Amino acid sequence: MGTSFLWLAAALGLLDSGCHASAVLPRDAVPAGFVARPYYPAPHGGWTASWRDSYAKAQALVEQMTLAEKTNITGGVGIYMGNTGSADRLGFPQLCLQDSALGVASTDNITAFPAGITTGATFDKDLIYARGVALGQEFRGKGANVYLGPAVGPMGRKPLGGRNWEGFGSDPVLQGISAALTIKGVQEQGVIATIKHLIGNEQEMFRMYNPFQPGYSANIDDRTLHELYLWPFADSVHAGVGSVMTAYNAVNGSASSQNSYLINGILKDELGFQGFVMSDWLSQISGVASALAGLDMAMPGDTMVPLFGFSYWKYDLSRSVLNGSVPLDRLNDMATRIVAAWYQMGQDKNYPRPNFSSNTKNREDLLYPAAIASPRGQVNWFVNVQADHYKIARQVAQDAITLLKNDDNILPLSPSGSFKVFGTDAAVNPDGPNACMNRACNKGTLGMGWGSGVADYPYFDDPISAIRKRASDVTYYQTDNFPSVPTPKDDDIALVFINSDAGENSFTVEGNNGDRNSAKLAAWHDGDELVKRAAAKYKNVIVVVHTVGPLLLEQWHDPPSVKAVLFAHLPGQEAGESLTNILFGDTSPCGHLPYSITKKADDLPSSVADLKGFALGQVQDTYSEGLYIDYRYLNKMGTKPRYAFGHGLSYTNFSFSEISISPVTKLTTSLPGPRAAKAPTPQFSTAIPPANEAKAPKGFNKIWRYLYSWLLDNEADEAYKIGTTGSKKYPYPEGYSNVQTAGPSSGGDEGGNPALWETAFEVTLKVKNTGNKFAGKASVQGYVQYPEGSKYETPIVQLRDFVKTKELKPGEETTVRLGFKRRDLSVWDVEAQNWVATGVKGDGSMGRYTVWLGESSDSLRVACYTDTLECEGGLEPVV
Repeated sequence: MGTSFLWLAAALGLLDSGCHASAVLPRDAVPAGFVARPYYPAPHGGWTASWRDSYAKAQALVEQMTLAEKTNITGGVGIYMGNTGSADRLGFPQLCLQDSALGVASTDNITAFPAGITTGATFDKDLIYARGVALGQEFRGKGANVYLGPAVGPMGRKPLGGRNWEGFGSDPVLQGISAALTIKGVQEQGVIATIKHLIGNEQEMFRMYNPFQPGYSANIDDRTLHELYLWPFADSVHAGVGSVMTAYNAVNGSASSQNSYLINGILKDELGFQGFVMSDWLSQISGVASALAGLDMAMPGDTMVPLFGFSYWKYDLSRSVLNGSVPLDRLNDMATRIVAAWYQMGQDKNYPRPNFSSNTKNREDLLYPAAIASPRGQVNWFVNVQADHYKIARQVAQDAITLLKNDDNILPLSPSGSFKVFGTDAAVNPDGPNACMNRACNKGTLGMGWGSGVADYPYFDDPISAIRKRASDVTYYQTDNFPSVPTPKDDDIALVFINSDAGENSFTVEGNNGDRNSAKLAAWHDGDELVKRAAAKYKNVIVVVHTVGPLLLEQWHDPPSVKAVLFAHLPGQEAGESLTNILFGDTSPCGHLPYSITKKADDLPSSVADLKGFALGQVQDTYSEGLYIDYRYLNKMGTKPRYAFGHGLSYTNFSFSEISISPVTKLTTSLPGPRAAKAPTPQFSTAIPPANEAKAPKGFNKIWRYLYSWLLDNEADEAYKIGTTGSKKYPYPEGYSNVQTAGPSSGGDEGGNPALWETAFEVTLKVKNTGNKFAGKASVQGYVQYPEGSKYETPIVQLRDFVKTKELKPGEETTVRLGFKRRDLSVWDVEAQNWVATGVKGDGSMGRYTVWLGESSDSLRVACYTDTLECEGGLEPVV
């Protein structure tokens, strides 16, 4: 049987996953040095103190479940239905899993919050957390059990990557802190958060396995994996996240949804993850193999091509347990992890049931929309969950606006000015803000990208409407081609709106297949030409950019008529007033770039700057740049960007004073202390259950294409016979074992060894608004430079913490603190398989780490030293 047929057969469910899962796809070769080694068995959950009570409750419930009930809750019930199966007999409901990271998707009466990239641009921990709280309240109010966010994969490695905008920026610490705060806010409302996508989903094209080609392989070395791409996942696990979603692509040749090293070894053992691991929709490619590799929940439950109601799990997982292929111990842990997360968030107590449908706006419609013949009933209750969350959405959108340039202090504007507004991006889509499914078009103001990471706008406050509310002399040219205009007056101000869109590979928009493979780093709709024409005509031009990521500005940036440039990112529903509050000086801009803007695309290495194209077999995306992405690479090469990571101007100025550094937890060894032993985990009977536990109740009428966990009576009997007699044996993968391990030395609790999370040093300083006219908020960014002479090569500086001040009036000052943990001062040693604090000397004394402080990565003028505990200012920036 050829490989292509194996793919097609597996996708259509023609192969019995209990017998043939290991043969679904022979792996393609990956470059030398990139290995997805086997790691078995899947570690049991329940060994950390913070989850102990929830696991005790889960054990008591799972012990009462039949085989079919256990397999039912580990998978979705079918395409178009984001629900798991239930164990209704015991009071365990279907779980509703719902997009998106920026709002409750595909329903009404919600808030369309600013995207992750916008949120990251605030550099404001309090605001990031407040957004998480509001998101959690809305998901709970709609009865969604699981919030499918936040996203930290992609990291933003490739500027052209299609889903970078769903994450918080091109830095692991910015991503990690933002994700942890979002998770905290969401889960405090009783909603299970989902950190995604594990891992290496840095490009949209060729990401998915299909019947004819495997998804691309992200080839990542061990150190780079730990120090960059895994970093925000560790923050998320440390925050107690309830679920993790795997990626579509492979990592080092092994599909993410069944990569035992990633799921069992790193996530569950090293990082101590206690929740459940789910597949992304239709990314599961096998039955037994994925279960053994640590996958706990398959969504939406169908095979790769969801045509006929086939599943790799559900009824086939019941079969695989009965015939002995999947140990009952593994299924028990899968079910217990899911139930424990439900208890951990308190969803067993007065949690609302889903009150909306993602498939229709009608009050009554199909109950099971994937079925050919479905019963009908009420599916929408139109519950309004918005409260006053528009205020938080507007604040995020406003505080993210990043002022890149403000020549002659043209901003803020006077409402009495004469304004000529250009570009279709200034006004809402004339067909309506939700006219394009999944926002898969670029018409009007760009408030979010496209794909599964969107929500429906309840309304759209667009820039032109907000500008007209603030000024009377406004002429709007709603075109992206520069029109014929009257001869400008010297004091006319041209406001030019341009944008750049991207999204998920499920849709192609204007030739862009999710990634910006067609538009590249140019503004869409000839926006660069529009700015150039305006700059040639008017003496005062202000450019407003709504974008998913960086653009090249060199075509029009330097002419003296281009006085100001603002990046408003993706503001969600509150695009108008959030912008005019900045333009007209109600508040000072305080956003900072969550990525660098280069002068040329090839200022970054080709492995980062270019997208991978088609290849026969598996596309290989090798991370040959290692640790050096974004500002790390630019600093290493001495390349000056147009605007550096963290850059952002204000209408006022700030000073730092009374700066001090003090030790908190003294580091006396380069390695963290020994991990504690795992606490006991729930224990269940491992005997193969009776066949009748997998048989449907007599007289039960199934709905076609709805996925069930029951087998036909003869199928259950046959599988049980195989399992109890041992007449057939499953071909387990190389390295397979069913003996639980103590876990790696780098582990020990949620997020890894607890010592990694201890604060080693704290920096305290006073921040003062030294201006005399405008109030404003300052961003203090802390970067670490590692000691010289180490055997480990490290980037020159790396962001390790940040803080945003409250709004300071002219002359007002405040005290802020930044913390630096052991982890922030460590590198991942691939031989020791542990974190090493390179500055701790053999005699236990501390070497010199330099903590640099500033308002952007290229404006670091204050340094504090860990060896002398002294700080000094007025320095030349280190980069």
